[in-house]
Amino acid sequence: MLEKEIIVFEKTVLVGIVTQNQSEEKLIEYLDELEFLTYTAGGQVVKRFFQKLDRPNPKTFLGTGKMEEIQAYIKSNGVSTIIFDDELSPSQQKNISKILDCKVLDRTNLILDIFAQRAETSYARTQVELAQCQYLLPRLSGMWTHLERQKGGIGLRGPGETEIETDRRIVRDRIALLKEKIRTIDKQMAIQRSNRGAMVRVALVGYTNVGKSTMMNSISKSEVFVENKLFATLDTTVRKVVIKNLPFLLSDTVGFIRKLPTQLIESFKSTLDEVREADLLLHVVDISHPDFEDHIDSVNQILQDIKSNDKPTIMVFNKIDAYKHLVIDADDLITEKTTKHYTLEDWKATWMNNVGKNNALFISAVNKENFEEFREKVYNAVREIHITRFPYNKFLYPDYNDVIEE
Repeated sequence: MLEKEIIVFEKTVLVGIVTQNQSEEKLIEYLDELEFLTYTAGGQVVKRFFQKLDRPNPKTFLGTGKMEEIQAYIKSNGVSTIIFDDELSPSQQKNISKILDCKVLDRTNLILDIFAQRAETSYARTQVELAQCQYLLPRLSGMWTHLERQKGGIGLRGPGETEIETDRRIVRDRIALLKEKIRTIDKQMAIQRSNRGAMVRVALVGYTNVGKSTMMNSISKSEVFVENKLFATLDTTVRKVVIKNLPFLLSDTVGFIRKLPTQLIESFKSTLDEVREADLLLHVVDISHPDFEDHIDSVNQILQDIKSNDKPTIMVFNKIDAYKHLVIDADDLITEKTTKHYTLEDWKATWMNNVGKNNALFISAVNKENFEEFREKVYNAVREIHITRFPYNKFLYPDYNDVIEE
């Protein structure tokens, strides 16, 4: 009889702050997301701490009293890891590690760790390693607190290197090597994209874990990896899809997230090129998530950052099967209104339909609910682009392979 694999989660506490720019309600939303990130990375959150501050303490992020409270809890409960919702400066990370004597991470570090776990292809691993090295470089001094600078004296003067300086040089050399490797792969991918000819390109974009890969599988009848965790998909997958008699290329891209590390945006430049070069975007939204409006704003901000916010876009509100909404009935009793109470006409009458300038869809990718309207709307949008590109020969394309993968 086979024994079940026992998964051991790291005991973790989360930390955030309430400021003038971030309310307690907003912080709770961020900590909920941080907890899901922690679970995805293999951690178990046992406690949350937060403090109201005008601004973060430049030395320890939190005040002295709160640091002592966290220190006592960590010691008495055997917690091995503490994760901060905001990015810590190298000096803050160093000081907090000294005080708490445990592993100290911030949101950026956590996301990089998840990306490292999820990267499958050589290209994705190279991109993640580059981002990690760029994050690590200014923090090396905090990792070598046990080393002292070599003292001068007889026989010790001259061009010597301390161990930390040697490590900095090694990391810088590694960054240069990884950048060159990525440039080489970028050229290959650019050639791949140019070889696809003038076929219309459609890209799935959206917040992480909104169901893009499930939708990709449903539309293209492929088998892209799907899991109910954040960043299940890192590697861009491209498939040829045919609706009616019209073929086009559909790409599934890495999911976005609030406070996405700048290192990742830079190192995943080529992955995001699939979005930049797309003719049409399908902006997928998890309508069952309580913070989906913030998710829309976050995705739109990243699209603006990569200069792709002006592309034709269809808003696809997914997971209508999982939507639940609390309403107050006539007797002032709170009741739960589920998807069974909503028809497609109800959805179309909401403000959400206007988000996409009446170019919105409400579907369930898992149950393929309202997929016919989805296919029809995508077909019409692709056909409009196609006719502009091929005004005299709308449906003739060169012979492409059925599956194109990167």
